[in-house]
Amino acid sequence: MVINTNMAATFAASNLAVSNAMLQRSLNRLSSGSRIVNASDDAAGLAVSMKLSAAAHRAAAAGTNVANTTSYLQQQDSNLATSAKVLNRISELWTLYQDPTKSSSDLAGYNTEYHGLQQQLASLTTQTFNGIALFGSSGAGVVEAVRISEDASQSMSITAKDLASSSAGVGALADSSGAGSLAGLSLNTINSAIDNVGTLRANNGAEQSRLGFAAEVLTTNTINLNAAYGQINDVDVAEESASLARWNLLVQSGVAMLTQANQSAQIALRLIQ
Repeated sequence: MVINTNMAATFAASNLAVSNAMLQRSLNRLSSGSRIVNASDDAAGLAVSMKLSAAAHRAAAAGTNVANTTSYLQQQDSNLATSAKVLNRISELWTLYQDPTKSSSDLAGYNTEYHGLQQQLASLTTQTFNGIALFGSSGAGVVEAVRISEDASQSMSITAKDLASSSAGVGALADSSGAGSLAGLSLNTINSAIDNVGTLRANNGAEQSRLGFAAEVLTTNTINLNAAYGQINDVDVAEESASLARWNLLVQSGVAMLTQANQSAQIALRLIQ
């Protein structure tokens, strides 16, 4: 029996320190919901989870960009649809203007409405979405491409739709001053404008369709990346609760045994009394 070196107490204290550290780690994990509270918990897993988290956030951001571009195209299509309605009305006015029973004042009334429709068409060609032109030629400030992957390696081209063009839009009829006349207008010009607007709407619809599928892919990727991140970083509450109970019991046991070990030295004192 010795007094200076109490090995039993030393071992008990060492085991108690380990058990208490593990208990604290379980408490930290359960309170934070994360399996990796400190980098030392899983250094490699932490590095992988950080990359997965960043990729998931990029995929979500790319999905937002795609959604915004879809809204841009929807606004564009709305204006194209309005242009088609205006052209239909111009076509109707042109036909009514051919009526031989109409007086000159009647014809003047048709021309007045036609002038207003010309101005409306001119107004539609200059519409914007969040300050970005809806219509124009390539490089004219319109949306021309959108990234559809989280790593920006894939993009989708957006066709620049020049609604003001006389060959691919309503340029032959649009006039901001409203100076045209139904008398000098040909049906071929009207039909050509209607066909051109129909082509622009078809292109718009095809682009919206593709963006819809791209959005689905990005949403799925975001979900899968978050799931992979969770597999590494999220704590298993059932498993960790069992560990918490184990380490809590060992801490209490360690405290009790350290108390016993410290009391064992008192036995040596009895020998010298």
